[in-house]
Amino acid sequence: MNHVPFAQDTSRQSDSALVVQWLEALDAALSGPDVAALEALFAQDGHWRDLLAFTWSITPSAGAGRIARALAQAQDEMRARGFRLAAGRTPPRRLRRLGEEVIEAIFQFETLHGRCDGVVRLRADAPSQAWVLLTSLEELRGFEEKTNRRRPSGEAYSRNFGGDNWLDQRRKSEAFAGRDPAVLVIGGGQAGLAIAARLRQLEVDTLVVERNARIGDNWRNRYHSLALHNQIQVNHLPYMPFPPTWPKYLPKDMLANWLETYAWAQELNVWTGTEFVGGHYNEQEGHWDVLLRGADGTERRFSPRHVIFANGVSGIPRTPALPGLEEFTGQVLHSHGYREGSAWRGQKALVLGTGNSGHDVAQDLHSHGVDTAIIQRGSTTVVSIDPSAKLNYALYDEDAPLEDCDIIATSSTYPLLIKGYQMAVQRMVEYDKDLIAGLIGKGFQYDLGEDGTGHQMKYRRRGGGYYLDAGCSDLIIKGEIGLLQFDQIERFCPEGVRMKDGSVQSADLLVLATGYHTQQELVRQLLGDRVAEKIGEVWGIGDDGEMANMWKATAQPGLWFMAGALPQCRIYSKYLALQIKAIEEGLMPVPSMEAA
Repeated sequence: MNHVPFAQDTSRQSDSALVVQWLEALDAALSGPDVAALEALFAQDGHWRDLLAFTWSITPSAGAGRIARALAQAQDEMRARGFRLAAGRTPPRRLRRLGEEVIEAIFQFETLHGRCDGVVRLRADAPSQAWVLLTSLEELRGFEEKTNRRRPSGEAYSRNFGGDNWLDQRRKSEAFAGRDPAVLVIGGGQAGLAIAARLRQLEVDTLVVERNARIGDNWRNRYHSLALHNQIQVNHLPYMPFPPTWPKYLPKDMLANWLETYAWAQELNVWTGTEFVGGHYNEQEGHWDVLLRGADGTERRFSPRHVIFANGVSGIPRTPALPGLEEFTGQVLHSHGYREGSAWRGQKALVLGTGNSGHDVAQDLHSHGVDTAIIQRGSTTVVSIDPSAKLNYALYDEDAPLEDCDIIATSSTYPLLIKGYQMAVQRMVEYDKDLIAGLIGKGFQYDLGEDGTGHQMKYRRRGGGYYLDAGCSDLIIKGEIGLLQFDQIERFCPEGVRMKDGSVQSADLLVLATGYHTQQELVRQLLGDRVAEKIGEVWGIGDDGEMANMWKATAQPGLWFMAGALPQCRIYSKYLALQIKAIEEGLMPVPSMEAA
């Protein structure tokens, strides 16, 4: 056995020394590799999550034996070595994670392909074994990002008398005259811009197409009172943090304008007012054939090797079959197209749906003097924005740099996420007990998620079914916004809705806050049934506990998905971009085409 044994007495060693000793033992065990030595370095209930460093994918493993075998198998190609504490990062510290006292440390190492970072958690009472390990590819050797000391000199356009200046070169780059982009990104919101910025730093020629007239319109055109529900310190985009003078909770128009500025400052190639009409994959040539259409009707065909859907977790607005809806004589809107309620002042409105959008629309209508009632179709998780919703981002209040918080936040496998959210929900219930009691007292159907994991796992599993309370719950409790239960409605009628008791709730406006079809259905519409069935569901939890088809290779070569909240876009855009760059440079195998 070729491994470094732990000292018998660890009680007098510093936390840093204990971590260094574990990392040296890991380095030695991998040099064989020695499976038995590797297994001895992990707790039997240990967890390992790899972000490209060993597996070229987002890969979880659990159990000491499985982790050891997976590491040993991957080591044949990756040749990981040089495990050591990361210089300039948050030093090893003793703290509680998920109810366990641990020694947590950030480390660095190299593989054949690049520089890597990682996180290890050693149980404080058994520091010779890792309970949690994260390994993360940070940059590809020879293809490092052009940031800070590696930033471009500007010689290509500075004082270039008689030649193209910076603006000339930007216009030519953006025009794609006589060339195809290597990557086509569909959607110019935070997901599309984040991945485009990452790819640009890796010198992968990328075009972003956005159907709206301006970058940021995906936020700018939403309802008037919208603001983010999580605080600014967790929402920065890659390379450009928000100004330190900005408010904690960003209003939609500030974010919209920032996205527009971001696209300019990151020198991204963006075509606004451009629709992705459809495409098909050329298996023999290994590229897509796609059609784009501008707002003026002009069309352009491209053959990118990669297509990234970056148009959000949700796809096409969904209108459920509602009995009698065709008889309703008032106006019907989907929440996707709702802006603000001043046009209905003094009138009556019904809002169908009790997720974030339904509550926010109902509150906006009420604020404009509209007599409003909300219709609940199913039980809903309701959480106060402050203090309860903040619990899930408590890590970012630990006074560590953003990059350290990000890598620590990505270390949890699915079972650890479940445990963490369940623990947070227990605290949320205590914080929000008066809110919960008031809603239940009004007949509101309230739940804590299917396994007590609250709103965060609802977001991951289905993208909805919860409300982060911005004030609407208090209005329901006080009776200022009415509450109807869908199962008490017989049908819609010309005046509004007819209840099963024979009464009629009249309305001039019905807003359908009924969610969206899945991304798989959007793929079906744009790329056809064969591709949609090949990839399966997008978003939700996959068989391995990771997000299904998200931020990693799919069963369809050249097809990728980038979505999520701002923190997820910042973090996972790096890994998606590194995978594409690795494929472009022949370092990572192209995912094989599965049989249709």
